[in-house]
Amino acid sequence: MFPPQSRRSFLAHTSLALAATAASRVLAAEAQERQPPTEFQLACMTLPYSQFPLQRALTGIKSAGFKYVAWGTSHVEAGDGKRVPVMPEDAPPEKAKALGRKCRDLGLEPVLMFSTIYPEAPRGLEVLTQRIQQAAAAGIPQVLTFGHTKGGNREIWVERFKKLGPIARDHGVLVVVKQHGGETGTGQACAEIVREVDDAGIQVNYDAGNVMDYLDVDPLPDIQKCADVVRSFCMKDHRNWPKDQDCAPGYGEIDHYKLLDNVCFTGLKMPLACENISAPLMPYPQDPEGVDALASHCRVYLETVIAGLQGR
Repeated sequence: MFPPQSRRSFLAHTSLALAATAASRVLAAEAQERQPPTEFQLACMTLPYSQFPLQRALTGIKSAGFKYVAWGTSHVEAGDGKRVPVMPEDAPPEKAKALGRKCRDLGLEPVLMFSTIYPEAPRGLEVLTQRIQQAAAAGIPQVLTFGHTKGGNREIWVERFKKLGPIARDHGVLVVVKQHGGETGTGQACAEIVREVDDAGIQVNYDAGNVMDYLDVDPLPDIQKCADVVRSFCMKDHRNWPKDQDCAPGYGEIDHYKLLDNVCFTGLKMPLACENISAPLMPYPQDPEGVDALASHCRVYLETVIAGLQGR
C-alpha cells in the first residue's frame, strides 16, 4: 500500500493529468468549432455517362439529385455514334460559355473541367492556357490536369505552372493537379510541386482511388501530407480483393470518413467530383437509367458521410 503522503501525491498528480487531458479535448473541440465547415460541392462527372450523349448525361445527373456537374471528357453522340469532346481544346471561350449556360438552365452548376492534356506535353502550356480561358468564360472555378502514368518531368511542371499560375488567377480559375501514377502518383508528390511553384492559382486535386490503384499506397496517411493544398477531389474508391478494380465511393476499401475529415472544416468551397460510380464485380449498365441509379447511390453515400462529419 501507498504511504499516506505518497498516496495523496499520486492522487493529486492523477487528478491534474486527467484535468489536463479533459481541458485539451475541450480546447481541441472548441478550435474545430471555430473553423467554418467546408462547403463541399458534390458533383457528378459526365464521364460515367460517356457511352451516351452529353445531353442525356446532364439530364441524368440532374435526375440523380446532383446540383453540380464536372465536364469530362467525351461522349458517344446520337446519329453516327462517334465520340465527341465535351469541349474541344481549341474551342473558343464562347462555346464554353454556351455550355455553361446550358448546364445552369438544367439546374446544374459546373465546377470542374478536364484539361485532357498532361502538363509536360509539348503543347501543355498552350492548351492549359486555352482551358483556363474556357473555364473562365463558362464560370467554372477549376481546371483539372494530371501527369503521365509512366512518370513526370518535375522541372517542366514547375516551370509551366509558374507561368500558368498568374494566368489562372487573372481569370479567377484554379489549375488543380491530381495523382495519376508514376512520379506524381501521390498527394505528397503533387503537393511538393505545388509548394515549389508557390502560386495560389495552382493547387492539388485529390484522387484517393488513383493513389491506391496505381501505386498501392494507402491514401489516408498520404492525404495528411497534402491536405493544406487540396482544393477538390475526384471521387473514386478501389478494391484489391476479390478483384483489383476501381469503384464508386463506399464500395471499396477506402474509409471516406477518415479521408474527408482532413478537409472537413476549411471554410473553402471544395468540389467533390464523382468520377467512378460503378459497383464492384458487376457489369456496367448498358442503359442510361442504370447509370442514373449508380449516380444517385453515390450521391446519397457521400451526402451521408459529409453530414455525419460536419454534424459532430
